[in-house]
Amino acid sequence: MKTIKLLFAMLFAFATFQSANAQSDKTQRTIGIKTQTIKVYGTCNMDKRRIENAAYTVDGIKSALWNLDGQTLTIQYSVFKKDAPDNVQKKIASFGNDTEKYKADNTAYLQLPECCHYHRS
Repeated sequence: MKTIKLLFAMLFAFATFQSANAQSDKTQRTIGIKTQTIKVYGTCNMDKRRIENAAYTVDGIKSALWNLDGQTLTIQYSVFKKDAPDNVQKKIASFGNDTEKYKADNTAYLQLPECCHYHRS
C-alpha cells in the first residue's frame, strides 16, 4: 500500500513539474518580435558601445547586440515597427559607423576616436 501511495505521489509531483515548466515556456516566447542581423563596421569595444546605444535610441528596438568578430549587429524589434531596421542603420551611420546600407558622413566618421577608425571602401 505504501508503495502505491509513493508511486502516486511521485506521479503527481512529476505532472505538477511538467505543467509548471510548460507555463514558463509560454512567457519566454517572443510573440510580436522579429530578429534581424545587420552588417555594421567597427574595430573596438568603443564601437560596440556606440553602435548598441545608437540602436537602442530607435523606437521599437527591444535588443541590440554587436559582434566585433563578425561585425554584425543583431537586433530584435517590434513587428509593428517595420522601419526599425532601416532607422537603426541610419542612426548608426549618423553616429559615424558604416552599415551595409548606409555610409557614415565623413565628418561623423572623423569625429570617432582614432582607435575606432577602420578601412573604408
